[in-house]
Amino acid sequence: MPTLTAMMSELKRKGKEQTRKLYARHGMDPQRVYGVSVADLKLIAKTIKDQHELACALYETGNMDAMYLAGMVADGSRLTRDQLEKWAKSAVGLQMISEHTVPWLAVESPLARDLAVDWMNSKEPAIAASGWATYAGLLATKPDEELDLKEIRTLLHRIPNEIGAAPNRVKLTMNNFVITAGTYVIPLLKEAKAAAQKLGTVDVDMGETACKVPLASAYIDKAGKSGKVGKKRKTLRC
Repeated sequence: MPTLTAMMSELKRKGKEQTRKLYARHGMDPQRVYGVSVADLKLIAKTIKDQHELACALYETGNMDAMYLAGMVADGSRLTRDQLEKWAKSAVGLQMISEHTVPWLAVESPLARDLAVDWMNSKEPAIAASGWATYAGLLATKPDEELDLKEIRTLLHRIPNEIGAAPNRVKLTMNNFVITAGTYVIPLLKEAKAAAQKLGTVDVDMGETACKVPLASAYIDKAGKSGKVGKKRKTLRC
């Protein structure tokens, strides 16, 4: 069975300077990155499938490559609230983790909604972004009847009023929340479209990259034309 030491050695060996620089341009702390490609991480994940404890140990190294790998392997439903809180805090400075890995795992927890709401109101931008991404994950994966539609409707009304003053990456996750509501929650399609129209173009500094912030109204319309509205995802992992 692979050990933590062996896994970290493999990750370091697989790291590439070009990839490390790419992650840095996207805002990741270069001191915490080896530069392993997502494609390679997916291959490694297959070799440690279902090894939850090893995944936890990988995450706790604080190395981004190991943390992302952990998100592919760990069982979010087995993580305690304390663990998820700790993991959200340790993701600060690593947006691939705070906006993807942490929400992937939190959504699998029965505490997902409570954590999302708490995090959304955090003064730490990375944790707030985790909160919006986690709640969006619930919209994408949970049946509509299991969602608090009244609460989500309130959030859709709140976002256009608050997004202008929100921190950079929080703006991005708020915009994605509106897109997700309009794509996956049929009863709130009208409200999501209205919020998207109010948002218009959202200005987010995407660093030294060619990445663009999706226009929420156009994205929702495209999902409708392709017949994808309301089709839930089985998992957030990708």
